[in-house]
Amino acid sequence: MRGMIEEITAALAANGLILRGGFTFADNEAAPDGGSGAAVRSVLLVGQAGAAPWPPFLRWREQQPQAIANPLDSWSRQVIGDVAQGFGARAVSPSDRPYLPFQQWAMRAEGLKPSPLGILMHPRYGLWHAYRGALLFEEEIALPAVEAPLHLCDACIDKPCLKSCPVDAYSTQGFAYQACLAHVRGADGAPCRGGGCLDRNACPYGGPYRYPPEVLAFHMTAFANL
Repeated sequence: MRGMIEEITAALAANGLILRGGFTFADNEAAPDGGSGAAVRSVLLVGQAGAAPWPPFLRWREQQPQAIANPLDSWSRQVIGDVAQGFGARAVSPSDRPYLPFQQWAMRAEGLKPSPLGILMHPRYGLWHAYRGALLFEEEIALPAVEAPLHLCDACIDKPCLKSCPVDAYSTQGFAYQACLAHVRGADGAPCRGGGCLDRNACPYGGPYRYPPEVLAFHMTAFANL
């Protein structure tokens, strides 16, 4: 089984993706369908650290119609789907409906906790990471036990991620989606449109993995449907 994990890791690396941990469902837990009608036993999460997938994605994008909807999701589905097919797994995406509990799976797989922005805080990557999909297996995969890492937000006294947004979109009360959207689309939203969320950028952790401006602008454009 270790050999299979290494082979999956190598297959994902060709497109800048990485395995983000995994877990096995207990016998009494509800689990999704593995594709053949049997319940899933094991989940391997697939994602990224930093912007490593950006160059492979751009190369793929050049070959696609300009009007393609949700290109990053489409690319992720194709890449992860190809890997799944090669290893007898079912590929799923965070945008699949009905939605699967990806954030809960991620917390279970890597022992992470949410930051004040809702993004899971990683001890190495900070907020500069993402989950692009998962590989679902109907057989049990032996995986190492996960120890919860230090939650960096607990050690962060100043919480600059809650002080940098001009419309205070994030607070202890949650995310003010409409206020954020109106600001990003408005006359004063150019810094956010061009450089990403100011609150996210204010986080002091994970600097080496920070997304470059073009990646941040891409995600903000998608968020605001610009």
